[in-house]
Amino acid sequence: MVDADSRKGKRNGVSRRSFVKAAGASGVAAGLAGCISTGGGDSDDGGNGGTETEADTDTPIDTEETTEDITIQMAVDTRFGDAEAEIQQALYDAGLPENISIEAIAGSQVTDNRQAQYQQWLNGGREEPVLLMMDSGWTVPFIARDQLQNLSQSLPQDMIDNIENNYFGASVSTAKGADGDLYGQPFFPDFPTMQYRKDLLRNAGYTDEDFDTWATESMSWEEFSKITKEAMEANSDIEYGYTFQADVYEGLSCCDFNEFMTSWGGAYFGGRENLFGPIGDRPVTVDEEPVLNAIRMVRTMIHGEDDEHALDGITGDIAPEAVLQWTEETSRKPFTDGNAIMHRNWPYSININGADDVFGEDLGVMPIPYGVTPEEAQYEGTGGPVAALGGWHFTMNPNAPDEQKQAAVQVLRAMQDEQFMLDVFEIVGWIPPKPDLLGSDRAREVPVIGRYMDQLRVAGENAIPRPVTVVWPQQSGKISQEVNNAMARDKSPEEAMSDLKTQLEQIEQSAA
Repeated sequence: MVDADSRKGKRNGVSRRSFVKAAGASGVAAGLAGCISTGGGDSDDGGNGGTETEADTDTPIDTEETTEDITIQMAVDTRFGDAEAEIQQALYDAGLPENISIEAIAGSQVTDNRQAQYQQWLNGGREEPVLLMMDSGWTVPFIARDQLQNLSQSLPQDMIDNIENNYFGASVSTAKGADGDLYGQPFFPDFPTMQYRKDLLRNAGYTDEDFDTWATESMSWEEFSKITKEAMEANSDIEYGYTFQADVYEGLSCCDFNEFMTSWGGAYFGGRENLFGPIGDRPVTVDEEPVLNAIRMVRTMIHGEDDEHALDGITGDIAPEAVLQWTEETSRKPFTDGNAIMHRNWPYSININGADDVFGEDLGVMPIPYGVTPEEAQYEGTGGPVAALGGWHFTMNPNAPDEQKQAAVQVLRAMQDEQFMLDVFEIVGWIPPKPDLLGSDRAREVPVIGRYMDQLRVAGENAIPRPVTVVWPQQSGKISQEVNNAMARDKSPEEAMSDLKTQLEQIEQSAA
């Protein structure tokens, strides 16, 4: 909480210092937020972890401003908790009535642990926290279990319309139920990009004109592999060409391979319309040619053009075999240490690598390359510069008392204010959930990451969610294992994807 006098004042320059601190020290978790193992979902109840308590999730909420002094408990992460006073002030600046305050209940930075905690609270009918900061990667299972307040039935229509019409569409899709209703308000999205060393590429003959083009016009994987190889040859003291994440973990299935596959026009379950189900009544399409081409491409990048399953047109030997054991941080460190040319990662690493004492303005950023264009892709919404979707929403506890829900609506309304979104971007570094704000002068003035708003907007407009359902935790582990097997040459692409198809179909049918 903050006192009345401080509520009425303007924040000082602390916000920018907090942003730099969060981006550097705490920013690691910001980047990994949408892409760590969802875990805990192998039980028959989809990970409920206990008997559910019934709650009325559809009852309309009194949305008139409450006149009582009231404090809203919010389940958040440590970054939000550390910036609670500044975020509280930003809410007041955005119009939150001063009789409403927030109390941050900061949970684990490990998203699995937060998911398990929320399941325990909601299953037990606990009334607080009222608002839950929820990973976009596992909001849908809570919706499927009818454990969240239905915002479409509870909030004023103008608030719902604002989300539906003005927020990043991919983020909104991960906050909806099968009925099309909205159960969460996107708080911030997270999008990966391709980072690169401008200084090393200049040594290979590329210029600022090239860099300006690459910022918003995605290149093909074929061109990307060729350029990377040229830069390796022009900078013989650099150890790696391209670093990314391909360990057996959620990040491979939800993110890196999801991008590779979708950029080639492939899909886990026959396209975007089947991402969130229906379980058992959607095709499993991992054995199709675009998916196989994605694996062949990565094998070529790692093992070279002489690999028996190499993909024509891709230049080989640009990625180390070590990527098969790397996650976000293990893949970032060689790049930050100056031993790589290209690096795929989340925005948190842009803040690290773009700092003045690392690469500064010699850090280049571009959208993820593509395998085929959208026009060439088999499934609508695939092909092109695909970026895996991460990020977090705010959802409402349906067990909360009516007066708490009434005040929580005012908190959600203030969060929809564009001033608040930009304040939070400055305070913590969280990307605004409205694409239009990424082009604003104020966003571009934020230290380091503000230089790359155009690239992040392209990533956001081409984001692909993971196919989250109550069975995704089981499926994700199978995907990462078989994809890693194929990339490591333990299995052929065809064998690995055939085995994976059988496993995914078995999980689908057992849950249907």
